[in-house]
Amino acid sequence: MFDCIVVGAGPAGASAAYHLAKRGRSVLLLEKQSLPRYKPCSGGVSPAIAQWFDFDFAPAIERKIENICYTWKLGDPVNAKLQTAEPMWMVNRNVFDHYLVQQAQKQGAELRDNTEATGIEFKSDHWQVNTADGAVTGRYLIAADGAKGPTAKWLGFKAPKQRSGAVLEVAASNVDAVNAFFEFGMVKNGYVWRFPKADGYALGIATFRGNDPNDLSKTLLEYAQKSGMDVKTGQLTTHPLSLWDGDQTLHTQNALLAGEAACVVDPFTAEGIRPAIFTGVKAAGAIDEALAGNTNALQGYTDLISKEWGADMVWAQRLAGVFYRIPNIGYKVGIKRPSATERIGQILCGELRYADVANRALKRLSSSLIPGMG
Repeated sequence: MFDCIVVGAGPAGASAAYHLAKRGRSVLLLEKQSLPRYKPCSGGVSPAIAQWFDFDFAPAIERKIENICYTWKLGDPVNAKLQTAEPMWMVNRNVFDHYLVQQAQKQGAELRDNTEATGIEFKSDHWQVNTADGAVTGRYLIAADGAKGPTAKWLGFKAPKQRSGAVLEVAASNVDAVNAFFEFGMVKNGYVWRFPKADGYALGIATFRGNDPNDLSKTLLEYAQKSGMDVKTGQLTTHPLSLWDGDQTLHTQNALLAGEAACVVDPFTAEGIRPAIFTGVKAAGAIDEALAGNTNALQGYTDLISKEWGADMVWAQRLAGVFYRIPNIGYKVGIKRPSATERIGQILCGELRYADVANRALKRLSSSLIPGMG
């Protein structure tokens, strides 16, 4: 019997497996696909994640970006340099995720990829996870199988509200390796982004309020074509987004939710990798404490995520509610201010919290709507 079974070998699951194994716990990491596996994702990663690990991420980083270009309907550009200690990382998810898993294996975690969980059962004091290759047992369970994974539902959690997103990966020979692009005028209630990769671009699109539009993929393709890309070489994938939508219970009997299964994606930017890794790291700590006899450790995990991530996401959600309702004004009084672009970069790189800037930003946006103010 394992001390913990982790279902899902993405950033959350691999991070949890790494830290549990590093503490000397026996860990089984289950992944339904064979690694390395393709994962549709733009691949922007905050360098802040490095603080939670004691190994070098350099082998898994394709590029580092110090410059951001914002546009409104492909015009009115704003160029800004990230005023951060470390540039934003660009990664290929099949490489990045596998690299994290390999670090967990070096610490002693056992990986069984190409092994899909088909169901779970609680047996008096431990979990049995059923797979096509037979059953495995663990004292604790971490559900880290993403927005589409079934484990949270099997554990009895309600299906979360989800939004739609799309990713387009396009090969290109002449890559602008200097800038990350953010386009705010082409999609209602959201934005489009474009990140440079080693051999092309990864583009993404998401909306953050209102009803999900039906033409996200069409808009993304239009943006790519107007940006001079050959979309015939592209791979387009739609996917659900589990945005943070208020605090929720993330634990149950001997089990925790982590990553997108815990709905911790940033509701203003759609950043998902940093919060996924954060929850994986904290889930490992909680399981380790529970194994050591702390009966309140799993409740403590729910409380900690609420306090250290959810409290800041309240501000992100408020900012999104105003900004994406009046994006033209948001662009004029927010994005076009040098200090604002600097702050956004610092948030993306984990050096600032929304709580540090949201109050002033919300007042500025609100005052722009009221005659005689601003």
